[in-house]
Amino acid sequence: MSLDPQSLHEVPELTRRVARAAFPKESLAIRLRDSLGQVFDDALFAEAFPADGRPAASPGALAMVSVLQFAEGMSDRQAAEAVRARIDWKYLLGLELEDCGFDHTLLSRFRSRLVEQGVEEKVLTAVLEAAAKQGLLRRGGRQRTDSTRVVADVRQLNRMEFVAETLRSALEALAAAAPDWLEPILAERRTDWLGRYGERVDSWHGLSKDQDRQAWLEQVGEDGFHLLAAIWRPASPEWLPRIPAVEVLRRAWVQQYHRDQDGIRVREGEDLPPVRQRLANPYDTDARFGTKRTTSWTGYCLHLTETCDSDLPRLITDVATTSAAEGDDSQALTGIHSRLQQRDLLPGEQLVDSGYVTAATLVTAREQHGLDLVGPARAATGSKDRQLFSHDDFLIDDQQRHAVCPAGKTSTSWATTRASHGSRTPLVQIRFDAETCRACPLRPQCTTAGNGKWGRALTLREPAQRAALQRRRQEQATDAWQVRYRPRAGIESTVCQIIRRTRARRTRYKNIAPTHLGHCLAATAINLTRIDAWQQGHRPEPTRVSHLCRLLKAHPE
Repeated sequence: MSLDPQSLHEVPELTRRVARAAFPKESLAIRLRDSLGQVFDDALFAEAFPADGRPAASPGALAMVSVLQFAEGMSDRQAAEAVRARIDWKYLLGLELEDCGFDHTLLSRFRSRLVEQGVEEKVLTAVLEAAAKQGLLRRGGRQRTDSTRVVADVRQLNRMEFVAETLRSALEALAAAAPDWLEPILAERRTDWLGRYGERVDSWHGLSKDQDRQAWLEQVGEDGFHLLAAIWRPASPEWLPRIPAVEVLRRAWVQQYHRDQDGIRVREGEDLPPVRQRLANPYDTDARFGTKRTTSWTGYCLHLTETCDSDLPRLITDVATTSAAEGDDSQALTGIHSRLQQRDLLPGEQLVDSGYVTAATLVTAREQHGLDLVGPARAATGSKDRQLFSHDDFLIDDQQRHAVCPAGKTSTSWATTRASHGSRTPLVQIRFDAETCRACPLRPQCTTAGNGKWGRALTLREPAQRAALQRRRQEQATDAWQVRYRPRAGIESTVCQIIRRTRARRTRYKNIAPTHLGHCLAATAINLTRIDAWQQGHRPEPTRVSHLCRLLKAHPE
């Protein structure tokens, strides 16, 4: 499939006259065409198409239709029908009235092509550039960031359901791709293949009263290993391991089972891989189980960044989609800042919640990107209960490389190390004498870190990060900082709008790349509606105050 980029063309005269007559008060599509023109030019997507093959449908038109279907909550079929039937959409796309549009399957194929070529953010970037040309965006200023959960479009499975459905999906794929090969393989092992794997787990009723859970899991494991061993036999077709469901089965069995000379053992506890690596569903291999406060879900996290200057519309400038298992929002900041810098939209200050604020992010945001990360830092360890000492109660001397505890004792060891997790953050580890710590009267109030050989231990960040964190804890206690931070609460309305209007709480697609594309399209749809509202003279309204609150504030006791 090749692409012959089409240049910007005018709306046909007949289409213009009929649209004006049919929509005397205009519509969103007509106003967008008049104010922004043809936002998505075909040349924008040229890198996603080869130079030879049959001509492709206009990717610019497909991109605009993909955004509009998020804005209006349409399926692919409904969006394709709107292109054929709605005059205002023909006006927006610059089509003749007799244009019959395209088949709805082109929208799915277009999204797949964007994901395959890694250009999911082209659509969002194009709208941001169009807004910047009209003076609706500027570098610097103030932006705010928040995250919300996104539930994967799959069932949340327990362990028994997961292994059974993973094996069942592999058997189903093999039965379709190589039935003649699979039939004798199943006959080699006497097991209830049909009763155990014949139906999906949504129609499965679990164990009978006389069955043991552990024995059942081991039985499924043995069935899976039998199938995997047969797939990798020299006489088996060499293409069998390349079937996606077979690869998912192999990964799941590595994570869930341990096989050695003593037989098959179900992995438990620390023998299981970390949750961020563990498959949660065989049909979405990127979805992970996550927990935040009291909420648990299987899927992803959506991070939204938007402008919040009072004299400009509130536009979403960045969208990040991460695994639900990451848990730490601060890990998303590196990618957010990098993309904002590429778009030349870095803010002067960024308002975030405490999940994004760490010693490292405070320093990195200032030194690498020149922006001030404004958000509350978490309380120091031990400060929730003042009977326990925190790190701030120790006197740290980085020049002399020693620390003095609240009891006045000096440390005996000072070593530099790195964090064990993926960031490999530089750390300083300080230890005190064991005999001195045992005899100390303040021992019940001290940090519990340490072992028998050494006394109490402290693990600290580098000096610049410690200083930044300490300054923030002092600043956030002042009224001036609270007033500065107050506008961050407005991001909640954007999260609510994108969830309600585009149904972003549950992804429409499988795996993280298509999900991220859906988030970019949803954010672009919100931006277009906000640009239109701003140009119509509608300004963001303050938070609604209930009648009861208004009454009580007017007549305080």
